[in-house]
Amino acid sequence: MNTKTEKTIEELEAEAEVSDNISDVKWFDIPVLLIFFVLFVIVALQFITRYVLNDSLSWTEEIARYILIMLAFVGSASNVRKHKHIFLEFFYRYLSAKSVKVIVLLVEVLVGGFFTYLGWLCYVLASETTQNMVSVNLPKNIVYYIVTIACFVSVVFAVFNIVKYIKTSAQDIYTEKLNIKDY
Repeated sequence: MNTKTEKTIEELEAEAEVSDNISDVKWFDIPVLLIFFVLFVIVALQFITRYVLNDSLSWTEEIARYILIMLAFVGSASNVRKHKHIFLEFFYRYLSAKSVKVIVLLVEVLVGGFFTYLGWLCYVLASETTQNMVSVNLPKNIVYYIVTIACFVSVVFAVFNIVKYIKTSAQDIYTEKLNIKDY
């Protein structure tokens, strides 16, 4: 009972394999990679000082926490750009192509609205925060402003996605969302 919309186990395994192809990495992804690298270095430093030297640096845990927050939101902007939202493919299989296009557009509008509201809230929080970090003499609002920028970048990508999906045919969106190669 294998139709063109159902994938075989072999096809799923082939998709799950790790690839050396990094062609989808664009300059927009460089901040995510840099933040991730800095987080890796700080956590490695924390591990080495705590478990190897038995003398933990006090600032590494707090800075790692804030960098992880930045990584989450800057990474979310990258995910919006790449259309990597979490979605239930299950429902798309039972809907028409036109219904899928409407849902995809609605999701992009919701994503844009969510990040607009979140970006505004972060901006208000950042502008009202005057505290410094506990272990490092830096203002906390640096983190909040970076999250604000990441949210508004996500909004820009969501708008680009909306424009792209409006111009794309319903059948092409349906095929893209279900990863159908030959339909």
